Amino acid sequence: MNTSIDVDIQWALTDIEQPLTDVLILQTVEQVLTEHNAGQGELTVRFVDIKESQSLNNAYRGKDKPTNVLSFPSELPDFIESPLLGDLVICHAVVSQEALEQNKAINAHYQHLIIHGVLHLLGFDHIEEADADVMEAHEITLLDKLGIDDPYQVD
Repeated sequence: MNTSIDVDIQWALTDIEQPLTDVLILQTVEQVLTEHNAGQGELTVRFVDIKESQSLNNAYRGKDKPTNVLSFPSELPDFIESPLLGDLVICHAVVSQEALEQNKAINAHYQHLIIHGVLHLLGFDHIEEADADVMEAHEITLLDKLGIDDPYQVD
C-alpha cells in the first residue's frame, strides 16, 4: 500500500494531550483510501487551535467561526500525476466540545471527522441532498468497519 500520511500536530495549549495516536489516524485514513482510492494517496492531517481554525474557515469559506474539520484538496493540474490528495485541518477544541455535547467517544468522533475530511479530498461533497446521502452512507460503512457506531443515529 502506498499510503503516506504526514501528521503535524499543533496544540494551542501545552497541557492538552494528543487525543488519538498516529497509528489510529493512519488506520482511519487507510480505511478510506483502501475503499475509495485503491489504497493510495498522500495527505497531511494537521491539528490546530480555535484561532487558526477560525482564521482558515473565514479565509477559505467566508465563515468567521472555528469549525471541526477543513479539507483542502490538492490543486495540481490534471496532467501532473501525483499521489498528493491535499490537507485536513482539524480543530481539537471544536471536536472535543462536539464529542462532549453529542455524548460521543472523542476517538470515534475524531475518526468520523477524519473519514469525512478524506472523502472530501477524494471529491465527495454534501451540498446537494442526494450527494449528502451518498457521503453519509460511505461514512457509516467506513466507521462500521472500524467498529464505530453510526454517528447519525439518534437515540
